[in-house]
Amino acid sequence: MKGRCLCGRVQIDATEAPLVVRSCWCRDCQYLGAGSATVNAVFHTDSVSLDGDLADYQSVAESGAKMTRSFCPSCGTAVSSRSETRPHLVVLRVGVFEDRAVLGPSLTIWTDSAPEWACWNTGLPSTPRQPPPMN
Repeated sequence: MKGRCLCGRVQIDATEAPLVVRSCWCRDCQYLGAGSATVNAVFHTDSVSLDGDLADYQSVAESGAKMTRSFCPSCGTAVSSRSETRPHLVVLRVGVFEDRAVLGPSLTIWTDSAPEWACWNTGLPSTPRQPPPMN
């Protein structure tokens, strides 16, 4: 699976399918998504290569985990998130991939944080907060 940032300076290559794709309404993702949810694909870290310079922003998630969010310093495209508690996993924003049709979400998370006007696919399972950790 190939992808890139808006300006093309960051190239993404994932050699395995994601473990899960989720739509997230946590408050941090709403900031990242300019008010909307983000759609995120979770991969094993060793199956993803990122080529190009990335800038990092570190923060602490509501779970208490230290997060590193990476973006292209040239065009600002949000590319990835990593948690210090799960270094074997990397989260990539679905919008960076060329073929997004195969990356539809299977779960909506953090629905309790969504604004009243938020829309999501009610045909998918959802959870009001963070689902249990993935292995």
